[in-house]
Amino acid sequence: MLHREALTLCSVGHLDRSKSLNNLAGALYERFQHRGSDKDLDEAIGLHREALTLRPVGHQDRPSSLTNLANTLEASFEHRGSENLKDLNEAIVLNREALTLLPIGHLDRPSLLNNLARTLQERFQHGGGDEDLDEAIALHMEALTLRPIGSPNRPLSLNQLAGSLHQRFEHRGNRKDLDSAQANARSAFTLLNLKAHDPNFIRVNELLADIHLSLYRSGPDGIPNDTDDLNAAICHLKVAVGSVSSGPLDRLRRSIRWVGIADKYTHSTLLEAYTTSIQLLDVHMSATASVSSRHRAMKLFPPTFAVNPAYTALRNGDVCRAVELLEQGRTLIWTQMARFRTPLDTLKEHNSHTEALVERFRGLSSVLNKYPKPREGAARVMEEAGAIRYSRLVDEWNSVVEEIRKVDGFSRFMLPPLFSDLQDAARDGPVIILIGSEYDAAAIIIAHQHSPVSVRLGTNFEKLRLLVVALQSIVRSPGESQEKLIEALRELWTDIVRPVVEILAGLAQPGSRIWWCPTLFFNFLPLHAAGEYKRGGKNLSSLYVSSYTPSLTALIRARRHRNKSQPSLFAAIGQNHPPGYELALKSIEPELDLVHDLLPPSPTVCKFTKVTSIESTKSTALRVLEDNHWLHLACHGIQDFAEPFNSAFLMRDQPLTLLDITQMDLSKHQYAFLSACETAVGVTDRPDEVIHLAAALQFAGVRSVIGTFWSVEDATVGRLVKEFYRNFCGDGKMNAKRAARALHKAVQSLANDREISLEQRIVFMHIGI
Repeated sequence: MLHREALTLCSVGHLDRSKSLNNLAGALYERFQHRGSDKDLDEAIGLHREALTLRPVGHQDRPSSLTNLANTLEASFEHRGSENLKDLNEAIVLNREALTLLPIGHLDRPSLLNNLARTLQERFQHGGGDEDLDEAIALHMEALTLRPIGSPNRPLSLNQLAGSLHQRFEHRGNRKDLDSAQANARSAFTLLNLKAHDPNFIRVNELLADIHLSLYRSGPDGIPNDTDDLNAAICHLKVAVGSVSSGPLDRLRRSIRWVGIADKYTHSTLLEAYTTSIQLLDVHMSATASVSSRHRAMKLFPPTFAVNPAYTALRNGDVCRAVELLEQGRTLIWTQMARFRTPLDTLKEHNSHTEALVERFRGLSSVLNKYPKPREGAARVMEEAGAIRYSRLVDEWNSVVEEIRKVDGFSRFMLPPLFSDLQDAARDGPVIILIGSEYDAAAIIIAHQHSPVSVRLGTNFEKLRLLVVALQSIVRSPGESQEKLIEALRELWTDIVRPVVEILAGLAQPGSRIWWCPTLFFNFLPLHAAGEYKRGGKNLSSLYVSSYTPSLTALIRARRHRNKSQPSLFAAIGQNHPPGYELALKSIEPELDLVHDLLPPSPTVCKFTKVTSIESTKSTALRVLEDNHWLHLACHGIQDFAEPFNSAFLMRDQPLTLLDITQMDLSKHQYAFLSACETAVGVTDRPDEVIHLAAALQFAGVRSVIGTFWSVEDATVGRLVKEFYRNFCGDGKMNAKRAARALHKAVQSLANDREISLEQRIVFMHIGI
């Protein structure tokens, strides 16, 4: 803003106009680097062009204007891709002219030599001729001669020359280039070894890792050389990963490269690399401001980010470590939110110091949990504008957390839990974690008083993917044969559930409860419905009562002690005809009345609130959701696969979105029955984050949630709701723990109802306690 005002004061013809143009262009370019806005970049290029016209040949500042324009054009090429090669070609022309205008001996000549060399290397990478790379090397060599021993920029030139020589080795295979690259990189490393925070030190370590990897791979007949070079490559990469000065995202990307190398060459540091990556992703996500921006950040990394490390630990025989890594690397979006809602009553009671710490922590957590608040049409802008302030708040929050960890008994506050803590999730019944990694598939059975058991499954990554595709096709096509669904459920039983059940027989009594904690593609499978589906055959539903949990921590948190004296406030919210739907749902209003009639009278349910279709606006629904601790929602539900935080319950005026729910504190809420379509579906591009409406309610605090795997029909809902509430509270009692068994009995009671298809009988699932 200030640079724009300065430019208006330097009208055409003013002596300082070119300087003001450059200042504004520089500020816009800086903002582009932070935000990536094409508009800022294009304006910066235009301003630099205008400044260049005001600095004709002979003007003392023409070289700097040429360089500025060349740099922005190079950035445009990198930002927009190889189709904008004209930008890169123009940058090369501009750099050449700038170089010709600087006499030999000019202090800026080495920098211009390197600029021209860098753009030539880029053009070579995008289809340029060998002459581009050869010239780039010659220019780097000339720049190095102008930066003798003692020059502060000599390490930079050594590293750039080494990089171009290594690039030529990869292209032509001339061993002399590789040896020369190593010698120059080592010299740079020696000069920078005492400057670990210098960005060039990070770059030279990355380059040395590349060089040693090339040395390792360049053995005779393609056979790898001695592992010393592989070890050296990993060592240098670890140094680059460990450099805190480069920020968590850059470190995270390097750690993922470390994972790739260690995995490809079966290096002993693979598990360490995975562990480091998960820790850095956690740190990176902690500094990401909004829930939706965290989801965008997760898309940068492979879906197998958590399950591959867990399976690696499992393959090494460390089952407990596998569980810890899974818990740390999955559901990161929800985990970050939960961290800002941690109860601290016991800490607050210690003394006045800890009481002050708790107040500071809660104050900062409250801001972080709600900041930045989305505003109509401006969510992304606010997210960007608040990034700096948010980072400062995170730093302050981290400092408070460190102080809390110094208090006796709180040393692991906000740290990933240990297996000994996680095992408490199996307090009321075994929890079965299903791992579908790129390597193989396995289950881990966690029992409360036993060591965890690993079970090899009869499936793999690709078979799981195909099973999910087949199931989704069947349930979304009403004309599909029921036999195809039975075939899929039999495969589910044979390959996945039966191997687990065989072990469970020694850990859990028939008819008792079990919890499934699925990962990746397992999240889309109706595990509770697996079976042989033949006369006298076994089905899981005849053996155990199944529930689901997105994570062990989520289940532990749901079981925390609640105030038993809290009055039972029940709300039923309905919406039969939201905007955009031609046909109204005829069963909504009768369903609300049915729920009311089946609930126990006061004092068990001391107040019942019915929100009809006419009344159910978004604002009313939000208020009623917050004020009542027992909930029944009957409406259309939609899963937005492109933007999952826009998934919603459709109200009369506006959707009640998943993002709205994430901003609510439902920690006193007991139960929610979601009588709507696709409330527990999730998204395939980020399956381990379990981003759907049912999970959102549980992570927001609701202890027990019933959702749907796919679309549900009116006829199914009417019958199932009636049977469910008879089992849930027909004896006049209300307890959230009874929801799973009530649903189980309701589904079984419909088993012989020929009017309800199999896919409709198994559509409902239970999450939580």
